[in-house]
Amino acid sequence: MKTADDGRQWANREDLIEHSGYGGTTLKRLWRDRRANGHPDAREIDGVMHWDLEEWDEWFARHRERPRDLSRVDRNGDPDEQLPPAGQARVLGVDPARITQYTRNPPPEWPAPVRVEELATRTREYRTRAQLWAFADDPASGFGTKGGRPPGPDPKKRAVTAPDPRVRLAAEALAAMPGRKAGEVAAALAERHGQSVDTWKRVITQARKQAQR
Repeated sequence: MKTADDGRQWANREDLIEHSGYGGTTLKRLWRDRRANGHPDAREIDGVMHWDLEEWDEWFARHRERPRDLSRVDRNGDPDEQLPPAGQARVLGVDPARITQYTRNPPPEWPAPVRVEELATRTREYRTRAQLWAFADDPASGFGTKGGRPPGPDPKKRAVTAPDPRVRLAAEALAAMPGRKAGEVAAALAERHGQSVDTWKRVITQARKQAQR
C-alpha cells in the first residue's frame, strides 16, 4: 500500500485482493469491464497500477448494492447434481445462449466446471446447482442486475478470443501442487476433469505463460 503526500492510500491489485477478500480473477474482470461498470481509473506508481483506496471502496460498495432480481433462480433440487448447460440455464432462469456466452467470456465469479465432457466437435461443461446458486447470490457476479446489459462481453464490440476456463483449473492445480512436474499435474487434472494428459499439458503451459504476464 502506498501513501501519497496528501495522506491518501493507493492500493495495487494484490492490496485490493487482501483488502476486499475477492480473488485476482474477479478484480481483473471488474477492471476489464470498467467502461460498463464505472470502475475508478488507475494511477501508475513504480510501474505498477494502483487505485485510490477510498475512491475504490466507495465505488465497490455501490457496485455490490446494485438492485438485483433473483426471482427466476430455481432453488429446488439436489445441490450436488451436476448439470449440463441447458440445466444450468434452467436453474438460473436464463436463455441457454447466456450460458454459452458465460463459457466463452466468463463474468466475475462464474464457477469452474466440476466436469468437462469431450464431444466430437466441442466440450460440454457441467456445474452443480450449489455452484450456480452461489454465483447468483454473489453481488460481485452482477447476476440479476437491473438495467444495462447483462454481465459479459458487449455485443457491439468486435469479438475477441474467449478465455479457456481450463486455464484457471490448471493454475489452481499448479498452486496446489508446487514442485510437481507438468506431466504429474496434467495427469491429476485429466483424472479429475477428463480429457487427455497431453491436452492438459498444453493448458498448463498456457497457464504458466499467463502467470508470467
